[in-house]
Amino acid sequence: MTTVSKSSVSFAPATVANVGAGFDVLGFALYQPGDHVVARFNNTGKVAVKAITGDGGKLPLDAHLNTASVAVMKFLYHLRSDQGIDLEVHKKMPLGSGLGSSAASAVAAVVAANDLLGNPLEKSALLPFALEGERVACGAAHADNAAPSLLGGFVLIRSYEPLDIVPLSTPNELYAVVIHPHIEIRTKDARDILKKTIPLKQAIVQWGNIAGLVAGLLKSDYDLIGRSLSDVIVEPVRSILIPGFDAVKRSAIEAGALGCSISGSGPSVFALTQSLSTSEKVADAMQTEFLAHHIDSDRFISAVNRDGATILSEHHYQ
Repeated sequence: MTTVSKSSVSFAPATVANVGAGFDVLGFALYQPGDHVVARFNNTGKVAVKAITGDGGKLPLDAHLNTASVAVMKFLYHLRSDQGIDLEVHKKMPLGSGLGSSAASAVAAVVAANDLLGNPLEKSALLPFALEGERVACGAAHADNAAPSLLGGFVLIRSYEPLDIVPLSTPNELYAVVIHPHIEIRTKDARDILKKTIPLKQAIVQWGNIAGLVAGLLKSDYDLIGRSLSDVIVEPVRSILIPGFDAVKRSAIEAGALGCSISGSGPSVFALTQSLSTSEKVADAMQTEFLAHHIDSDRFISAVNRDGATILSEHHYQ
């Protein structure tokens, strides 16, 4: 057991999951916002959450209930290590936002722990442990936030059993606008309202849009990307939880967005654009529409983050 005074600081980015029709199978990473986790050795042989900031006191310090610490415990168990690790979780993104907050914490924690131990595993091999953290947070090990947060870029989850993650190339000029309205939607609530069965006709439309979006990304075909950003199954149900959604989506398209939909389980709404200048106009239009419904919001504009989770120097972090 190592007791030397050493620390590792990591950053894991927010993510947009589902991306229209790709419910639970598509996601991509943003450059901001995101979470920081500091990991340090301790001599107790246990994983402990020493501090959480930015959560308003909502997240548990109990190591068996916190997404970050559970991910690290699963990682250490896999290594058959009895090394104790203290964690500090610094939330730099809103909770319940539809931006993969719990996934970012789990990813940042396991990346920091892996670095602290000298990187015994490749980055991609850390995903199963992050997913176990996600399971604690939302009841299921969904990879459409955790995989892009860890690996960066745009990812397709081809299969969960066995887990099969496929990185997708994206056009260089593809930008995302994310508007986070100041309302909260619990992931569990957003899942509970979904229909358990769907008509075959709707499924066929959805499959076509998923395939079209993937093809559009690979071909850098912005028109095809735009045509394929259509969700006929999940969005119509979840949008009722977001006041003014239809008007916000319409304003994004009119301002030049390729397409617009709900980020994850919401309430954040994302749009894809072909330039930074268009992104600014789209963000303005979407926020103006939310204000018309008496809802304040935050805005994030980002290219697709191809780096994913990273290790930061103490100097850079401070």
